[in-house]
Amino acid sequence: MFTGIIETLGTVEKIVPDKENVHFTISSEITNELKIDQSVAHNGCCLTVVEITDKSYVVTAIQETMEKTNLGKWEVGTKVNLERCMIMNGRLDGHIVQGHVDTTAECIAIEDQNGSWKYTFRYDGGSPTVEKGSVTVNGTSLTVVDSKDNEFSVCIIPYTYEYTNFHTLKVGSRINLEFDIIGKYVAKLMGKS
Repeated sequence: MFTGIIETLGTVEKIVPDKENVHFTISSEITNELKIDQSVAHNGCCLTVVEITDKSYVVTAIQETMEKTNLGKWEVGTKVNLERCMIMNGRLDGHIVQGHVDTTAECIAIEDQNGSWKYTFRYDGGSPTVEKGSVTVNGTSLTVVDSKDNEFSVCIIPYTYEYTNFHTLKVGSRINLEFDIIGKYVAKLMGKS
């Protein structure tokens, strides 16, 4: 379980295909605090640490993960949002995030709002978003400001812009999207997903 509050950025250092799997080597300032078998959210996708070196660590993505997330778009040098799993006796600053990406979405608009930024995303199917509800974009817990069928917008403050990979997004970028778990259950009960 995660909160959607990004701790730091990581950098993809190496990508090694291995049959249907892909091993990613990531460098990060939190590497020395990690341990083997630990869950870390990478752009909102929960991956297990399988190897640690001095300044980097390795995670492995299976074929399903590669198909359902934006990990297939990663290149050496890609900046990745990182969050370690939540501590159960801590504050839940964002919202309940599982680290299970539901789908990807395309950034269709970025609007500079003179001190903040508004990002609009479009996705195919899946759960609906609701205005003032929670959504996770590349692992970042955000509040929906506009919601339409298969489209929503979020606004980013300067801190989030600088300390997550939002500053690297462009129109056409693909992001990982996890819908709010409570909203998913309600949509299922209502027969809307």
